[in-house]
Amino acid sequence: MASITHTAPARGDEAFTRRAALGAGGGALLLWLTGCAQLSGGSTAAPGRSASWSGRMSLRIDSEPVQTFAALFELRGTAETGDLTLTTPIGSTLAQLHWAPGEALLKNGSDTRRYDSVDALIEAATGAAIPVGALFGWLDGRADPVPGWRADLGQLSNGRLQATRESPAPRADLRIVFERS
Repeated sequence: MASITHTAPARGDEAFTRRAALGAGGGALLLWLTGCAQLSGGSTAAPGRSASWSGRMSLRIDSEPVQTFAALFELRGTAETGDLTLTTPIGSTLAQLHWAPGEALLKNGSDTRRYDSVDALIEAATGAAIPVGALFGWLDGRADPVPGWRADLGQLSNGRLQATRESPAPRADLRIVFERS
């Protein structure tokens, strides 16, 4: 049976939570986040409509020390309700994230951690506030603005997205190579 913890981990659990989530693929996004796919280009789903993407992602956080993460991913749903599964290149599941209004769950093996929102989950897991709502828009070809973030949508037709958080510090670089399912 999976264990459930509360939204705010105890102070001693913070480092474990961050390392476990980073190692397990929290960045989620979270988002959440180099390789292979083709996208036909342009927006194909209306905002708020369910969509699905898969591919590879990497996240680099210029903290001290620098944190990096890379995984294969499957992202389904919308910014309001969705699922993100992160796996190793050989197919082992690192983490499963599920979110809906008022909750976000990070499942790592038999451990389940509960958060109030997907944004809280991503920030607790990675140390970086990744804009999940904008991420869905960016993947769908919309230049949704987010304070502090700069998304490069120029390679979407080649199945590539890069987004950089310049403020607040530390700087974060998210790279995603994907195909739309």
